[in-house]
Amino acid sequence: MTAQLDAVVREAAEHVFPLPHIPEAVSVVRRRVRTVLADWNVAPDLADDALLVISELTTNAVVHALPPAVLRLTRVADGRDALRVEVTDAGPAATDDRPAAEPCPGEHGRGLGIVTALAADCGTRVHAGGITWWAELLAG
Repeated sequence: MTAQLDAVVREAAEHVFPLPHIPEAVSVVRRRVRTVLADWNVAPDLADDALLVISELTTNAVVHALPPAVLRLTRVADGRDALRVEVTDAGPAATDDRPAAEPCPGEHGRGLGIVTALAADCGTRVHAGGITWWAELLAG
């Protein structure tokens, strides 16, 4: 019976979170995702990495892209303890309204490096609806 229960727990699961185009979106989504990851019994280290990747990709969508944006979180069902994170937005925002220099340049520009360091694999997919930034994370 335990093996059957383990198989059920490892089944693919998916949650989709529309991202409001406001700075508070990141903290709201992190709280919701934390609950989902706990419900899925995701290993703590994998959950921490996923939350950081989600924060970075969500921030990029809210700050640098056009709405709408959506986060799709999938528990991969292939026997590994793995998560797939996808953030889709409508493409880059026009740069006409942006200042020539960021107000705090030292606080920006490291997000995709963090995603690359934490993910087993990551990338982008350009399509008719915009751009999807994705990362696959594996447990330790």
